[in-house]
Amino acid sequence: MKKRIQDKLLVQRGKGQFKDQLKSYLVRCKADTPPFFRKMRTIGVFVAAAGTAVISSPVALPSAIVAIGGYFIIGGAVASAVSQAAIPSMGNFDKSTD
Repeated sequence: MKKRIQDKLLVQRGKGQFKDQLKSYLVRCKADTPPFFRKMRTIGVFVAAAGTAVISSPVALPSAIVAIGGYFIIGGAVASAVSQAAIPSMGNFDKSTD
């Protein structure tokens, strides 16, 4: 069972060394995301949207607030990307997908 899961997560090439990490990441992103990380992904999108709204506001804002908006965009984007790549524990990996 573990071998099958590893084959889904990583592409094996050569003498037992796992290569092609980009393909592994894409497989992880297509897998089901646990409920906690779905919530974190949604929160990350909202934080990034709030930062975008602050930066693109038509009113002149102090530079400190605009800088904080930029940090919100970065933080929200990172939280969303990391949450999307999270998968259930190895024992609960989606068994129906081949």
